[in-house]
Amino acid sequence: MQSRFRDLGMIEEAAKEFALKNILPHVMEWDESQTFPVETFKKLGSMGFMGVLVPETYHGAGLGYQEYVSVIVEIAKVCGSIGLSVAAHNSLCTGHIMQFGNEEQKQKYLTKLATGEYIGAWGLTESNTGSDAMRMQCVAKQEGDYFVINGTKNWITHGKSGDVVVLLARTGELLDSRGISAFIIERNTEGFRAGKSENKLGMRASETAELIFENCRIHKSQMLGNLGDGFIQAMKVLDGGRISIAALSLGIAKGAYEASVKYAKERQQFGKPIAEFQAIAFKLADMETKIQAAEMLIRKSAHLKDTHQSVTTTSAMGKYYASEIAVQVATDAVQIFGGYGYTKDYPVEKFYRDSKLCTIGEGTSEIQKLVISRNILSD
Repeated sequence: MQSRFRDLGMIEEAAKEFALKNILPHVMEWDESQTFPVETFKKLGSMGFMGVLVPETYHGAGLGYQEYVSVIVEIAKVCGSIGLSVAAHNSLCTGHIMQFGNEEQKQKYLTKLATGEYIGAWGLTESNTGSDAMRMQCVAKQEGDYFVINGTKNWITHGKSGDVVVLLARTGELLDSRGISAFIIERNTEGFRAGKSENKLGMRASETAELIFENCRIHKSQMLGNLGDGFIQAMKVLDGGRISIAALSLGIAKGAYEASVKYAKERQQFGKPIAEFQAIAFKLADMETKIQAAEMLIRKSAHLKDTHQSVTTTSAMGKYYASEIAVQVATDAVQIFGGYGYTKDYPVEKFYRDSKLCTIGEGTSEIQKLVISRNILSD
């Protein structure tokens, strides 16, 4: 796939135009019905947005992290749910195969994931192991040239609709960082099925479901890397994933802020627009300051990633700060809208609901602070 984008401004404009045309008219319909709009993701694939970072050799857009951040931001400004699913598809499932797959796996899966022909899922979390991933109970037992997998995964984006999942399963001893391996599993594999979907506060159009494995038998050729590499691979994948969720947070914050500025200029009280009242103007000043600070951290993370420098600390900072300010900005947006902000007639109540997931998914704020503090104190 030949990349059609020549510069950052062009990709921002393309993502914005796509979101306004194909996503905005359906935002509340999808949210209230918890519809995961598969066909919209096929269209996103045709634009190159499902394989932003994938080289053109594998039918991707062949772009970098700066462009990737811009795509997520522009989509999330319109709908956090769609932004989340685009981020999860790109950075987790697709990103894992791109970083650690062999040539045969890349040719087989990346070419379909990058174009949106396949929707990707990534299975790390379990019901009793969120941040504590090394205690996972999903086990892959080797039997000759095959592995037999038993267990469940929870909170999996695209758990029902994903055509392929990268699964992290225990192949060694509990608490052993070399006791976890990664596997590519196709949807129609015998012994693999989806469980219940979660009924969520926000991000309701981004499908979240359980994965169930019951004597699921897969060939060793479906392993990513070597036996025992899975946990270390996952941590590297999450370095990039943090940039994704930071960008998602930034988009939600920008969407809430832009809606607030527009409303504050239009809404009249005591004979003048509420933007002219210092209480409102100062809220908007705080919101924009936080947004710009978050974007600087995120853009720095993207630069480090694009130039192959260590990004662990900076991406954790960006994810932590951007997700927290997304909640703060969305909260202030609801306050600026007053009673209308509490209704579904205006967009800020959805930004408010969607924002909270950003402080939880792909590593809670507390985990980000743990990563940051360990790294700054190890110097």
